[in-house]
Amino acid sequence: MSRYLNLIQIFWRTAIAAELEYRLNFFFAALSSLGGLAGSLFSLFLFYRKGYNFQGWTWQEALIVVGIFTFLEGFSSTFLASNLNRIVKHVQDGTLDFVLLKPINSQFWLSFHSFSLWGVPDMLFGLIIIFYAGSLLQIGIAAYFLSAIPILFGIIIIYSLWFILGSTSIWFTKIYNITEVLRGLLAAGRFPIAAYPATYRFFFTFVIPVAFLTTVPAETLLGRGNLAWIAGGGSQD
Repeated sequence: MSRYLNLIQIFWRTAIAAELEYRLNFFFAALSSLGGLAGSLFSLFLFYRKGYNFQGWTWQEALIVVGIFTFLEGFSSTFLASNLNRIVKHVQDGTLDFVLLKPINSQFWLSFHSFSLWGVPDMLFGLIIIFYAGSLLQIGIAAYFLSAIPILFGIIIIYSLWFILGSTSIWFTKIYNITEVLRGLLAAGRFPIAAYPATYRFFFTFVIPVAFLTTVPAETLLGRGNLAWIAGGGSQD
């Protein structure tokens, strides 16, 4: 275990040093993150501006979903896109063999070899939104720790989907943009699952488990995590 932790430290130190050669990019990444967050908030505002709300979700509660989505979007940009997107490139360039021959676990190398700073602003802005909405709703500290469990499971789900799709490039080499399709589908998680019709709720729960990425952690944080949201789209009993 210590060996792999040391390798992660070396990998990320090298990656961060390379990223900091172009420090102005971080500023533009932060502006891009602000623009994306503003777009999400504006889209949500369009629903709530005249008193409409998603079934069982107030404005502040929906903000928590947006915050969790923004945090996971930043996590994906920081850890997943910089690593797992390269699986397809390795297959296309014929360099995957060099990875498989390295004296370390191949999946570990493909998953942790790189690190991108440009997703960090999204992670920070996501946490700010979560804590801001939580303060308005007077959520206790214990609820934050409890919600960290489904958020961790959500991270594992995103990683698994991303890795599976990247691995399929071994058999289907013309899928270089498949991860972008996945990111487009995961974007549905910026709203509570109650925002979608029943057919879409089924799809985003059992086919592409978007509901488990944002709605379930938000339900847990709000203290109403139960199975009712599957049948009722996130409504309270």
